[in-house]
Amino acid sequence: MQHSKAAAFLALTKPRIVELLLVTTVPAMIVAAEGRVPSFWLIAATLIGGSLAAGGANTINMILDQDIDKKMARTRHRPLVTGAVKTREAIVFAGILTVGSCAWLWFLVNPLAAVLAASAILFYVLVYTLLLKRTSTQNIVIGGAAGAVPPLVGWAAVTGTLDWPPVLLFVIVFYWTPPHFWALAICYRSDYKTADIPMLPSVAGIAPTAQRILRYTIILWLFTFAFAWVADMGLIYWTAAAILGAVFTFFAVQLLRCLDTKKAMQVFRFSITYVLLLFAAIVIDELVVVNGMI
Repeated sequence: MQHSKAAAFLALTKPRIVELLLVTTVPAMIVAAEGRVPSFWLIAATLIGGSLAAGGANTINMILDQDIDKKMARTRHRPLVTGAVKTREAIVFAGILTVGSCAWLWFLVNPLAAVLAASAILFYVLVYTLLLKRTSTQNIVIGGAAGAVPPLVGWAAVTGTLDWPPVLLFVIVFYWTPPHFWALAICYRSDYKTADIPMLPSVAGIAPTAQRILRYTIILWLFTFAFAWVADMGLIYWTAAAILGAVFTFFAVQLLRCLDTKKAMQVFRFSITYVLLLFAAIVIDELVVVNGMI
């Protein structure tokens, strides 16, 4: 397979989104293991299975959204729009990834992890892509639940069960997703209008969206503290959650005051830094508190 063809198939999986999803998996595994680092093979198997599941769901999303991707400047260079990958090829590729991911997790991790990954795929495709994306301004709010499943998968991979700490990590990612995506959607609201996709900024405008972003950011901040209490986190995590939440809220307030795309992009960019640092703090805190490691 030529390098350009391989790159096109990789682009179908939306690798940057996959990377963000995986960031939330390993910290959940370490908390589940009570501060110990799970075996390399279990981490690798879980991450590979999660990557295949997310990549498969994203590929199906691109297959179903070809018509609107053609209309938007942000997406018109995607492989199915340009013809770099044919629809039939993408369907086969998506089938291999989705079925392969569930089989991989079932046999190499455990059945619960596989069922959770399968539920995320189905929710993303059926609820977000087919049901909500083109019909409701709540599309990213409800549909974002699919992207919040990886912490559940990570926890299940270690314990074979679920508990309140991973549920709260799910809620954290769930409430993080709308501010993250709405901030980007503000910058591309004309794209969504052109494609007739009812993303909140293109329907309600910047001001109501900025109000929602601030509201969700504050709720997110509160849930990061709830997780700290339920999971018995240490000072490192408490401090990180407090500071990161304050900075996130500051950027959200700035957006509400200025209502421009520059401030929206600041919120979007920091939201990525936020989730990376928050989940890194979980890992560091667990390793330091339990093992005295730095």
